[in-house]
Formats: sequence, structure tokens, C-alpha cells
Amino acid sequence: MQELSMTPLVDVALTLLIIFMVATPMMNNVIKVELPSSRMDDGAVQSHSQQDLTVYIDKQRKIYLNGQPYSLDGILKELKVLVKKDKEEIVFVKADQSVPYGAVIDLVDTIKVSGGVKYVALATKRAF
Repeated sequence: MQELSMTPLVDVALTLLIIFMVATPMMNNVIKVELPSSRMDDGAVQSHSQQDLTVYIDKQRKIYLNGQPYSLDGILKELKVLVKKDKEEIVFVKADQSVPYGAVIDLVDTIKVSGGVKYVALATKRAF
């Protein structure tokens, strides 16, 4: 009886693993947003167990909800669908630092009007 060589199978499996390890982080960073920095201690970071609802505003003031582009009114309609009245969701807003403060506040107010949103968190990058 001949033995079956496992070396080619292991080589292919490891190559696919490396490809997925390299490609996966790139898929999450499709929207380019330069976040403002803040000084925050590690103890202030809280974990959340609920579904992440993330709203992005890029330099061109385009608005995205979980990676999908929307208008300001479209965000309101989509949040009403995603957030149930009995749940208290947290929505994270990641706005580019070049976006005017007024545009960010308009977005935050729109998110609060949708109902079912307990907190609107403004994301920043950690300053070192």
C-alpha cells in the first residue's frame, strides 16, 4: 500500500491562511477617516456586547452606516429599521477631523431622533 503525501495539502492550507490574514484587515478599512486624537486612560475603555452600529463621515462629507453609503435622511430610516424600540443601542460616530463640527452635530442629532439609541459615542484615536 502506498502512502499519501500530506506536504502539498499543508502547503496549500498555510498559503490560504496567510492570504486571508493579510486580506481581512484591508476589508475593514475601506472608508478612510482621519480621526481626531484624544488622551484617554485604558481604564476608561468599555467593552460592549451589542451589535456595533458605526456611522462614518469622510472628508467629502459622505455618510456611511456599517460601510454602506447613505444620505442624512437615509441614515434616519435605516436606523429606525435596525434599532428596535425596546433595545438601547450604542451608535459609534467616526468623523474625519476635517469635517466641520456642525456637520457632525447634525448627524448626532439625526441619530438621536431615530429612537432606540441610548448613546451616541464619538470615536477618536489614541494619542501617544
